Amino acid sequence: MVFESLSEKLQNALGKLRGKGKLSEKDVDMAMREVRLALLEADVNFKVVKDFVKKVKERAIGAEVMESLTPGQQVIKIVNDELTKLMGEKEAKINFSPSPPTVILMCGLQGAGKTTTSGKLAFNLKKQNKRPLLVACDIYRPAAIKQLEVVGEKVGVPVYTMGNKVNPVDIAKAALEHGKKHGNDVIIIDTAGRLHIDEELMDEIENIYSAVKPQEVLLVLDAMTGQDAVNVAESFNERLGITGVILTKLDGDARGGAALSLRAVTNKPIKFVGMGEKLDQLEPFHPDRMASRILGMGDVLSLIEKAQANIDAKKALELEKKIRTQQFTFDDFLDQLEQMKSLGPLDQLLGMIPGVNSKALKGLDVNEKDINRIQAIIQSMTKKERENPDIIDSSRRKRIARGSGTTVQDVNKLLKQFKETKKMMKKFTDMEKTLKKRGKFGFPFF
Repeated sequence: MVFESLSEKLQNALGKLRGKGKLSEKDVDMAMREVRLALLEADVNFKVVKDFVKKVKERAIGAEVMESLTPGQQVIKIVNDELTKLMGEKEAKINFSPSPPTVILMCGLQGAGKTTTSGKLAFNLKKQNKRPLLVACDIYRPAAIKQLEVVGEKVGVPVYTMGNKVNPVDIAKAALEHGKKHGNDVIIIDTAGRLHIDEELMDEIENIYSAVKPQEVLLVLDAMTGQDAVNVAESFNERLGITGVILTKLDGDARGGAALSLRAVTNKPIKFVGMGEKLDQLEPFHPDRMASRILGMGDVLSLIEKAQANIDAKKALELEKKIRTQQFTFDDFLDQLEQMKSLGPLDQLLGMIPGVNSKALKGLDVNEKDINRIQAIIQSMTKKERENPDIIDSSRRKRIARGSGTTVQDVNKLLKQFKETKKMMKKFTDMEKTLKKRGKFGFPFF
């Protein structure tokens, strides 16, 4: 889970202050010592940690806290504010050119996920009604061009390529002309990754930069490289003047040092974060929302945005009607599972709910294999069985188990759960009807 280790340690350190009616400077010192240690263990830059703790402490021993009725809560608010500032305060969006096309130059080390991220970014911009063009300028890595073509096909975005015998500078210039002729308003140039800061390849990307004059130079960094990601960012920034960073594999980084150090050290914003391998799992980076998640305050806005983007409103209304009229079937259940899966990994979703901290999630078995097993069982049922599970006798149960690669016990368990769910839904519906009736007779519950 994102920031799992840091989140748990910060919440523990600040939790000790939460219930105190009065805070002394000693209390604040002890908490700040734990905060400092947690940040350093998360691989946050030493200077960044030093400045952060100093700012928090100065505000925490000031009048706004000491004279407060809830001093512990005030300190948590200060930490939240300073974390948000540290990561850039607000979302940094793509700078689109007033006269299209907007040129985005992608750069980074080999293995950071640059080619896949280029495709993810194209997909993200396509959802914003842009017409992106992907450009294959990595002529060195075997199959790099083919990889971009495959990614482009998956996201439904055209890929411009001239093979691996043409100079990347000439490819970039030709792609720009091609994009203008074909109405592409965003040109995303995927360049060659390097194993280290290679002089020859750095000269090449500088030449591409001079030839196409991009509005954005986005550095793709692997979040799991931690402190080294900051050093790479500084090197690329010196040569190219990057405009922003895309952090990949943030979902697999339990420490989060790169995300917390980058803005402070390079003064360049994190614009997007990769939260999974799927092509729709590139998200805009919101410093305020991320700070809230780190401190266990949740991220309701991102959760709502995910739901709005992935859940069919018409289907949701139909489902509500079915629940009210007791017509909920296994088909509806399957549909709900598929929509829930489209929102992303369950542990990420739970981490967005206020009050659900990383410690609580550790003890929870968020097993997506269980969801896949349930889907397989339902898909092995006939249409009649899904609509009326009461007809599923022992022979049908055996057939369903064989068809789904599960056991009869698994099928029995699901049928029982479904029955209990329907009973619970009926109780809620009946309770709502009763309350509405009472409201009409002078009991104003609503």
